[in-house]
Amino acid sequence: MKRIVITGPEASGKTTLTEKLAAHYRCPGITEYARDYVYRLKRPYTFEDVETIARRQLFVFRNIERYSHERASIAIFDTFLIITKLWFEEVYFCCPQWIDRALWENKPDIVLLCKPDLPWIDDGVRENGHRREYFFDRYRKELEYYGIRYSIIEGQGSDRIFNAQKAIDQLN
Repeated sequence: MKRIVITGPEASGKTTLTEKLAAHYRCPGITEYARDYVYRLKRPYTFEDVETIARRQLFVFRNIERYSHERASIAIFDTFLIITKLWFEEVYFCCPQWIDRALWENKPDIVLLCKPDLPWIDDGVRENGHRREYFFDRYRKELEYYGIRYSIIEGQGSDRIFNAQKAIDQLN
């Protein structure tokens, strides 16, 4: 099964893109675990919370075939460890070493890196509307560092979805 990861700064359309692509390809669309986890906390998240999120992301990424009820050739993940690694570094100025190792050993087939060309929408969980270009550049540099194939996804509405589908279709 091919693993496609959607990543990018906050409010860059990752969740919508995941949903639309999963419907188009009739495949599993794995929702962003971090958002739900943080939303339910009722307190500020901690280093340990972020590590719990990372472990869950890795577990699902490694075991998607076992837990997917759909017989699909691909799975689409709304975020993965690149985002979590950067969150550790930005918030706590360090990152657990196991995450670096996990990124080297668990590379997606392609990452769709969403450009922050959509309007910022504050949803109560997002934190960095003023730093989206900075995070976009950080994600790109991390993907290049790990040698992970990626495609930059930009545009509005159906153009954005078409650009993502084109990147996925080029995998085969």
